[in-house]
Amino acid sequence: LFSFQWKEREMDVHSWLRRSLSRPKKTSTPSAINPQHKTREAQEDEEELFGVTDQLIEFVKSFTLDTFKNFPLQGEQGANCGDDTPTTSGNVQKDLTDWQERHATLVLSKIKEMSQLRFQLCPRHLKERQFWRIYFMHVKSYVSEYELRAVRLEKLKQMAMENENKSDTNTYEVEMSETKQEMNVG
Repeated sequence: LFSFQWKEREMDVHSWLRRSLSRPKKTSTPSAINPQHKTREAQEDEEELFGVTDQLIEFVKSFTLDTFKNFPLQGEQGANCGDDTPTTSGNVQKDLTDWQERHATLVLSKIKEMSQLRFQLCPRHLKERQFWRIYFMHVKSYVSEYELRAVRLEKLKQMAMENENKSDTNTYEVEMSETKQEMNVG
């Protein structure tokens, strides 16, 4: 009886996880496209998820033009004027991870000082890519735990999807073998 209850509970968890993964992502809803549609609570939850905390905001507000201009970038030549790398609709660099891209978009919309700095620096003094590399190097201690959490969550989702695909395949194989047996008997 205990093993039956455990299996039943395991199936409930598996069903819940499968349902939650099959739902459309929040970012594909109109409220993610247009922040005015979001409730204040949902917006705060998203900011927290992407590491846009009060501590980060205060730290980022202390950035100046010199914070970026004087930052030594290894492996890249100083500040160049044009950047031919494609950008997203929010004009955030595509070579960022999805998490970094969303974080950057939230920061630009939440912290007007950061948006102004970016406008003054790119592309006149820094390439877009350089700007965001410098930014993420500066804020690493503030956002690394949030980014790591997002990576782990994504990995768990992938594992759940793989597990679901395996169980679907196993079910199919069992059904096929049962059908073959019935055909041989009949």
